[in-house]
Amino acid sequence: MDFLTLFVIYVAVVLTCIALVCKYSGQQQTPFHTIFNAVAKVFAPITPKWLQKFSQWALHRLFHQRSNMFIYVHLLLEGAVYAEFTYEVFGYCRDMDTTLTSLSVPYILLAFKSSFFYLCIKRDPGTVTKKKVAGQLQIYPYDKRLFHPGVACPTCQLVKPARSKHCRVCNRCVQRFDHHCVWVNNCIGSQNTRYFLLYLFSLCAMAGDIALLTADMLLHAVLRSGLLRSSYIDEHGLQQQAGPLFVVQHLFLSFPRIIFMLGFLVFVFFLLAGYALFHTYLALVNQTSNEWYKSRGYVCQHCHPSTTADHFCSPAPDQSKRHYYSRGLLRNLGEIFFPPQPVQKKDN
Repeated sequence: MDFLTLFVIYVAVVLTCIALVCKYSGQQQTPFHTIFNAVAKVFAPITPKWLQKFSQWALHRLFHQRSNMFIYVHLLLEGAVYAEFTYEVFGYCRDMDTTLTSLSVPYILLAFKSSFFYLCIKRDPGTVTKKKVAGQLQIYPYDKRLFHPGVACPTCQLVKPARSKHCRVCNRCVQRFDHHCVWVNNCIGSQNTRYFLLYLFSLCAMAGDIALLTADMLLHAVLRSGLLRSSYIDEHGLQQQAGPLFVVQHLFLSFPRIIFMLGFLVFVFFLLAGYALFHTYLALVNQTSNEWYKSRGYVCQHCHPSTTADHFCSPAPDQSKRHYYSRGLLRNLGEIFFPPQPVQKKDN
């Protein structure tokens, strides 16, 4: 099996794991639990009890409680990419007379991304509290389809404002709940959705810019070496003209870490770009991920006893009311970047 095939398989496995973690984090029943339970049953007779308990604790701690592990993973991957870019690609690009302005863009984007990343982590997403709930109830009307008046959260013991949801991972109700993001170890709600969108776009820009600079460097390396005009002797002793596959394999041998970084960035860019476009669409129509899934009948809170925060089944999708909270593109975007605040009652 050649280098290219191994690399594609490796990246596909890694990105599949990342996508599954993002999709099923916080849910009670997931493919991770199914696989884990099946494996545990097979090895239970020979596995020490302390190891079984530790595995169950680790799985619960990882996916059903707040954890900074994915933040550390994020920073580790980011540090590895920038270390490789700075250590090898930067020097090659300088030799090709790439301007310092172009080479400084990834570091500028890193500063912006880090700011938005920090705000996503630290900013309160819009927690529903006893002090704020009266004002939060006035922000959005109940559509009486996905959100119904008079429903109380049995955990928080508070009436749930429209568009709010109880997050099991954070153990709190969040105003205009979108989803719980493991990569920032925080919920995405009314007060930090804008930072999350800017974080996604800056992360995409980072990956895309570094990928373009790296690809340009590799292209110049191939052109300068004259590799495209060369030939080689195959296993049958015949002379063959160097084609794209030969060039890629040669680059794998000459720049293995750079090629690995470039392939990883390209895959991550398209993954993040699709996710960012999806959230941009949601922002333009004033809808959350939670509402998007519910409106399509993917979530039925009444039929799943593991979910206790809501008590109404989502009816069949109604296209005419899917964007109930939309107020036009400009007002929808304004609500994201300037979220409405709870109404404060003045004391007489």
